[in-house]
Amino acid sequence: MRSVKPSLHVSRRAIVAGAGASLALQAITPAAFAANPMLMNDIANKPQGPDFTLPDLDGNEVRFSDHRGRVVLVNFWATWCPPCRTEIPSMERAWQQLRDDSIVFLAIHVGAGGDRIWEFLAEFNVTFPVLIDRSSAVSKEWKTIGLPTTYVTDGEGRKVLSAVGGREWDHPDLIARIRAVRG
Repeated sequence: MRSVKPSLHVSRRAIVAGAGASLALQAITPAAFAANPMLMNDIANKPQGPDFTLPDLDGNEVRFSDHRGRVVLVNFWATWCPPCRTEIPSMERAWQQLRDDSIVFLAIHVGAGGDRIWEFLAEFNVTFPVLIDRSSAVSKEWKTIGLPTTYVTDGEGRKVLSAVGGREWDHPDLIARIRAVRG
């Protein structure tokens, strides 16, 4: 009888799917978020957010470094991600509150998606900028390990706050934390 060694190789997609499944098991209803908004974590040493250039949905190139001097919320998501679907409506409501404060939202769809992205965004009437990271290169460079993952950067482009998993983005405590990054 031949001995078979189990494979220790785990794909990035399996890790992301596992993280998403784990997060989906958590209470993700708006009422649960209101009771426990899962605030953002401070990032030690405030590392520089890697620069990137990605196309938006209209094919226009958007460069992260073009937003220096402004607070930027960078959200990595995908259409197949249940917590992403849950948080998108609250992200749109937060965008409506924060966009006049010169706070930028860059929602980065990870992987291919084509028409599914348009359908997804139309379903939730999304108006904030959405970029496409087809190769997942930007997601990897930003060290994203699960979806959704969100970073808030300061005016110098440094990562100061992070969140892995869905949030109720228009929760007053989260709005206050994002606004506080402006200083």
